[in-house]
Amino acid sequence: MAVNLDPATTQLSEIVRGVPDDMLGAPTPSDVSVGALLDHIRTFAAAFTAAARKDFAGLDGPPPAPDASNLDPDWRESIPRALDELARAWSDADAWDGMTRIGGLDMPGEAAGIVALDEVVLHGWDLARATRQPYDVDAGVLEPLVGFVTHMAEPGMVDARNGLFGPVVSVPDDAPLLDRVVGLTGRDPDWSP
Repeated sequence: MAVNLDPATTQLSEIVRGVPDDMLGAPTPSDVSVGALLDHIRTFAAAFTAAARKDFAGLDGPPPAPDASNLDPDWRESIPRALDELARAWSDADAWDGMTRIGGLDMPGEAAGIVALDEVVLHGWDLARATRQPYDVDAGVLEPLVGFVTHMAEPGMVDARNGLFGPVVSVPDDAPLLDRVVGLTGRDPDWSP
């Protein structure tokens, strides 16, 4: 099941461009600073682009710890370029077929594509919340994530969630879909800086 990442990456790019310099040290729902989160976005965009292309050179281990000092001076343009490249790489149907590797782990391309979408959507929410920017994701972008985050929230998935998601935050069943997805990943939909 190929999914179009372009709407999510385009939205995240707009949020990246809207981050003021004086907020780079601000906290985020991901328990890292805005600057470190931007570095993580830069890193995962490159890693998941390589995974889509099944280009594994130099990407065998876990990602480096995010650090704002890794950002280049034109990060407001270089990160959106990397996100555009990510969406372009996953627009190729071959990216979704067969096996690939991300963070030193082998997984089906279809699973890696959904995890890439998860990274874009959730860190878009994190960054928007931390920098007080609007963030409204279309249900069509969220729907492919529901099965993944619901599965990750099942009993017995605690070890798999470790390092990826926090403990599930209870959200009413009638809450907006974005709030339910955010809660399943261990984020409080009411978080504010």
